[in-house]
Amino acid sequence: MKKAFIFLAEGFEDVEALATADVLRRGGVPTQLVSISDEPFVTSSHHVTVGADTTLDAGIEIDDDDVIIFPGGMPGTRNLAACGPLMDFMKEHYAQGGPVAAICAAPGLVFGQIDNLKGVEFTCFDGFEEGPVSKGATFRPAAAVVSGNMITGRSAGHAVEFALEILKYLKGSDEAARVEYAMNLNCI
Repeated sequence: MKKAFIFLAEGFEDVEALATADVLRRGGVPTQLVSISDEPFVTSSHHVTVGADTTLDAGIEIDDDDVIIFPGGMPGTRNLAACGPLMDFMKEHYAQGGPVAAICAAPGLVFGQIDNLKGVEFTCFDGFEEGPVSKGATFRPAAAVVSGNMITGRSAGHAVEFALEILKYLKGSDEAARVEYAMNLNCI
């Protein structure tokens, strides 16, 4: 069964991390919040402390078809991007075809570390396009973009749409539509 791992660093964006975890869990995707420090409690950019399911140091088993997810937020995104072992793993996972997802500033600062993004389309928070564009990617101003094995989201305001795209990638359109309906989205 495909799983999801959401990496949390001090200063992460609350909505981007927790809405994504919520949508994926509603969709039956085993989802773990992973602290990148050796402490299981991580404080968000809005001073909400969240207990992670595990820590990066504890060792986690991620399969090739599992998705690894990077929420935005400051300074959380910079802290993720500065975690050398995590960035090395992310680049290797992506190169082997493993799905990667990031939202807000994270597509720019995290995925901007991937060497070659030719032919990839992505979105991110305005002002963070430079990293991926410099590696050959094309910016699209959309709520969420799926391009190959990369899923990106624009901002906290689009976190649920981003999460639904990840769910659709992992479990198909029917399951994403079921969760969207159960959450009473677009039912006006």
